[in-house]
Amino acid sequence: MTLWRVHVELEDRPGRLGELATVVGAAGCDIVALHVVGEPADDGAITDELLVKVPDRIEAGELVEAIGSAGIPCTLLVRADAAELSDPATTALALARMVAADPGSAPRAVATMLRARLVAPDAPAHPHTHTLRVGTQQVRLGRAWPFTATELSRAAALLELASQLGLATPVHTPSDDRILLLLDGTEAVLRAASPEDSLLVAALHARCSPETRLARFGDPSPRLAPGLLQAVLAGENGVTAVVATSADGGSVVGLATLQDRCGGEVTLTVVVEDGWQGRGLGTSLVRRAVDLALTDGADTIAASTASGDMRLTRLLRRAGLRPTARLEGDALVVSAPLVAAAVAG
Repeated sequence: MTLWRVHVELEDRPGRLGELATVVGAAGCDIVALHVVGEPADDGAITDELLVKVPDRIEAGELVEAIGSAGIPCTLLVRADAAELSDPATTALALARMVAADPGSAPRAVATMLRARLVAPDAPAHPHTHTLRVGTQQVRLGRAWPFTATELSRAAALLELASQLGLATPVHTPSDDRILLLLDGTEAVLRAASPEDSLLVAALHARCSPETRLARFGDPSPRLAPGLLQAVLAGENGVTAVVATSADGGSVVGLATLQDRCGGEVTLTVVVEDGWQGRGLGTSLVRRAVDLALTDGADTIAASTASGDMRLTRLLRRAGLRPTARLEGDALVVSAPLVAAAVAG
């Protein structure tokens, strides 16, 4: 399956949305998200954005033809990323929380909200760029399709929040972050977690598949237990947490935690969003966790998963560890000495 972003001009009349869903389904495709991104035109039509899963055997052009056959204009077709499947309202709240904690992150937050990139003021002109003002600063944004007035008004509200908060000093300095270039060329950022990340981490948990949640948290539910998330991110009970974010900082796509145990042992948990797996991000999270454990004087790292699940063992090996495994009831417990890892690294 490939994820595509599709914009359509939909008439405001009963049954029209149902007709759109019918032709998309008949084409063998699946609408996984829909929201309004444009204001009503003179004829009452509204621009709706769809995220559509298209099977590999179907050309994206066939989807456009199917939509057009119902008399619905299709104005945009571009590839989308699995990270964009998060609920827009949840994402907006998470970005507002991020800006409230770190007003200096407003330009990155706006870029994330609009699925755009930050463009240097002196960069060559591009058909789809827009300049917004943040206090005395100008933020220039660009992307592969036009911005709508509705989107820009949402961005303006976020920038106004940052302006009222006075554009304070960022919580995280660049030296706290580690920029990663993943196997497919995608960039991600590793940094220490904080309580301000709670909404972003909750969104990560909700986006993960039930299988991933079960393997890493022991619970397939899309909601974490009340208080658990804050305790982890606040460093309670000897827990240290590291998050991996998208390059713009607007989405948490991975999380690693360490918890102190007796006798120099630390317990590790790692979760990577399904769409980001297979790119080397989990290995980077484990290596960062090992660095932190060694700094704190630990000599052994341990983790557990369901019996028969060897992915965790392979992950630790890719990170340079030498794990051994044992069965404890229905769980596979994997442990590795850190002294060997420090010498090997």
